[in-house]
Amino acid sequence: MTSTRAHRIARVRPLSPASPDEHFFVANDAADFASAQGRSWTVVDSPFPGSPANGGSAGRPGWVRGAEVSEDAFTFLAPSVPANVFGMAHNTGQPGRDLPAQAFHKAATSVIGPGDAIELASDVGYVDPEAELTVVVGRKVRGLTLDNARDAILGFTIGNDVSARDLQKTDELWISAKSQDTFTPAGPWIVTDLTEGDLSIGIVHNGKELRTASTADLGWKVDEILVYLTSFMTLHPGDLVLTGFPAECARIEPGDLVTCRVEGIGELSNPVIAASWEKFPS
Repeated sequence: MTSTRAHRIARVRPLSPASPDEHFFVANDAADFASAQGRSWTVVDSPFPGSPANGGSAGRPGWVRGAEVSEDAFTFLAPSVPANVFGMAHNTGQPGRDLPAQAFHKAATSVIGPGDAIELASDVGYVDPEAELTVVVGRKVRGLTLDNARDAILGFTIGNDVSARDLQKTDELWISAKSQDTFTPAGPWIVTDLTEGDLSIGIVHNGKELRTASTADLGWKVDEILVYLTSFMTLHPGDLVLTGFPAECARIEPGDLVTCRVEGIGELSNPVIAASWEKFPS
């Protein structure tokens, strides 16, 4: 399994002085993500033109277009502020492809970034993580075809489709199972030059690597998914489309650490904690 040399874009927040309302976009062209060059980023304009939510903050000293910033100077955020987040149901192998394409909605408010905590309510039951190749939509699109679907893709990131299995059994629409606060970790960056047809996908749960699979195991492919979604709705810049999880997962509980891996992109790690809103009700 191989991927092409990648160009990365990330949405980040400076650490000093820290402001919870600030976010900037940075880019990096280094082939080796872990190298010194891979850890030095350049401040760039938003890659989502026409999207106020993804417009980026006003520049300040050290954070203007073209400025060089080190990873030590910021924290990675979710790669975009989406209007819509979708996952694909039963999208593994030929059995999934034998069924009609079917998407489910995940609330945009469920999105969190790298290192943010997945919060589990005391009554949520059995919860699994799902590491998924995730499309980041780059422009407003409707009515895509297989000939032009690729033009809608800014790049790919990692998404974790956290899923409450007990609730899936009682909620036909999966809203309560998929859209709970913190149930869509995403990041750490967008890779814009990636051949996604055969990439390893897997999860590391509390340091134990679970059985991996490949994006080749997905029934409905990226272009087909985008054609399907835009046949009935408009996708917007920054929207996220999680494509499916063909590998092994394991139940998560407070105190766990879950790391999602997608070849050619990297790792997305999030701790798991008890729901903070149960401790501090509003």
